[in-house]
Amino acid sequence: MEHALAVVGPTETAKRLTREAGKLAAGVDAKLTLLHVTDEDEYDEQREKLAQITRGDSTYSVGQAVEGARAYAADIGREVLEGVDVEYEAVGTVGDRAESVLTEARRRDCDHLFVAGRKRSPAGKALFGDDTQRLILDADGPVTVVTE
Repeated sequence: MEHALAVVGPTETAKRLTREAGKLAAGVDAKLTLLHVTDEDEYDEQREKLAQITRGDSTYSVGQAVEGARAYAADIGREVLEGVDVEYEAVGTVGDRAESVLTEARRRDCDHLFVAGRKRSPAGKALFGDDTQRLILDADGPVTVVTE
């Protein structure tokens, strides 16, 4: 492993996985990127809430959402990687979760992904899709998945 990408999130599982990714990266002197993805639905919801609060006097741009996602990834990094001797870059993006992860991993030449997955029934996967499954199938390298 030379460059790992960990997808950060608010769950304890995602936080534990991010810490483990940091420890592994530190152990092999690899680069680490922490990524938080704000999906389009979350972005639209936040934009609508802000418009209601400000009565249309303020806008919430994609750039602001990207910066918010980056700041969130940095906050998680500070929280969970305290005491781990690893440097990391915090990155944020807005878009389809799986596609955004794959795009960032390829852009940064990451050779290992760390993702917290959700348990879903086969019917749920068929109806709603499964980002974790897509990452496993489409990633260019190993994918470590931990579920709750």
